[in-house]
Amino acid sequence: MSVVRTLVLAAAAALTVAATPASAQFFFKPYNLDGPRVTGEEPGVITQPLPGATPAELRAAVLWNMRSALNVAALQCQFEPTMQTLNNYNAMLFDHAEELKQSYAALDKYFDRTTGSLKAGQTALDQFGTRVYSGFSTVSAQLGFCQAANEIGAEALFVPRGYLGEFAELRMRKLRNSLVAYGEQQFTRQIPYMRPVRLYQFENPKCWRKGLWQVKRCGAYPV
Repeated sequence: MSVVRTLVLAAAAALTVAATPASAQFFFKPYNLDGPRVTGEEPGVITQPLPGATPAELRAAVLWNMRSALNVAALQCQFEPTMQTLNNYNAMLFDHAEELKQSYAALDKYFDRTTGSLKAGQTALDQFGTRVYSGFSTVSAQLGFCQAANEIGAEALFVPRGYLGEFAELRMRKLRNSLVAYGEQQFTRQIPYMRPVRLYQFENPKCWRKGLWQVKRCGAYPV
């Protein structure tokens, strides 16, 4: 294992530990969303299918998926002020601008090659980007997604330049897993059964006489 790769893994591990207290933002004990490394070949799981893509193009797609996920989080997760999803995303764009530019160029060439023309390639690239973005839209799992994106965005700031694609392969599984709602793991949440209350009875003048509830007319007082 190269020295730089070791630094990538060490930074990710250190930031994961450092980010643990932030789980109290939403959960006492969050669900463990970590997963194995990805390559981009996972059919329809990590990224949109890219038939005939080279390993470099697959890595570019994985990196673009992570960038898109963190972009969505930067927009959707600002409801929690202690999160830095927007600032971390902007810092990642600045610090890793060259590698992100290269990943976009690799995807551009892939679609030009596989569609047969520049115009068709641009259309396919635009459709790819739209599907990637929409794939990170979530409502029921928003808290878990925002928490995962917050941690991964912070970790990305410590990744050496030129190795963000490798980092994306290590963290994309967690981002995908966060799109499933798991909720609180320390305590179970149970909503007690409540009998429905006919609120309209409170405004029915037949149910009241001199400020007293008329049981014979409207039944037991709803509680």
